[in-house]
Amino acid sequence: MIDPLGTAITVLKTLTLLAGGLITRYAYRAYRRTGSPALRALAVGFALVTLGALLAGVVDRVLPLSRAVALAVESGFTTCGFAVVLYSLVRD
Repeated sequence: MIDPLGTAITVLKTLTLLAGGLITRYAYRAYRRTGSPALRALAVGFALVTLGALLAGVVDRVLPLSRAVALAVESGFTTCGFAVVLYSLVRD
């Protein structure tokens, strides 16, 4: 039987990966063009958020672990990623 909630989560995670990957790519390209450490940190921050979404999807769909573990993994990476994004915004 098809799990509609599981399908919706998979679609949303895929869209998150695409959008996060594009944001990370453009931030990294801007860093390469300018050499700005703040832009490098921005790219790293968005990469962490995107990686968290990917790993949460793997934990939820592939590994025999609960959705609570997937949520914890994603939340941890999101917190770290946003902390790095914040650092990039307040960096001199």
